[in-house]
Amino acid sequence: MTRRTTIATFRRHGGLLHTSAALRLGVHPRDLYGLRDDGTIEAVSRGVYRLSSGAPLGHPDLVTVAARAPRSIVCLISALAYHGLTSEVPHAVWIALPRGTKTPKIDHPPIRVVRVSKELVSLGVEVKKLGPISVNIYGVARTIADCFKFRNKIGVDVAVEGLRLCLEKRTARPVDILHFARRLRVERVMRPYLEALQ
Repeated sequence: MTRRTTIATFRRHGGLLHTSAALRLGVHPRDLYGLRDDGTIEAVSRGVYRLSSGAPLGHPDLVTVAARAPRSIVCLISALAYHGLTSEVPHAVWIALPRGTKTPKIDHPPIRVVRVSKELVSLGVEVKKLGPISVNIYGVARTIADCFKFRNKIGVDVAVEGLRLCLEKRTARPVDILHFARRLRVERVMRPYLEALQ
């Protein structure tokens, strides 16, 4: 595969490829590392490369984690930040994984993992196309309910702020939030806050 063909392969896949995907598509490691060394492609994370000439990635940390761990689901503070429902700046990407699965080895960005039962892990998942990568992320109503479920990990103040902003911006209906709260068994905890903020 020539240099031009390798660049074309990257372009056909949205300008971003995992090393293993590039090799499966016929890119020789010598060509891949040659493009990296001359600055045509750049490492986004270990084993994930993007064309340097491409448009900057929106939400680069979420894209990087999704490229390295495609079955993970963005949750909690990271999902709140994506939906514009927190003043917190996430210092790690929060992801949900089914109980019993291995934690992905990602050196950058840092990740925080919460385990969710296999029956509930896919409940409320939305797939967002962020540049070339599809990212699994919990929708607003599920995210708010999750924040109350995991309030001991993220802080009850973060959960309450997310709920308040959600109601102010009308990004989810109270009935939908309560649906997820029931499924996650946090309705009794959340209802007083919901009633006070409405």
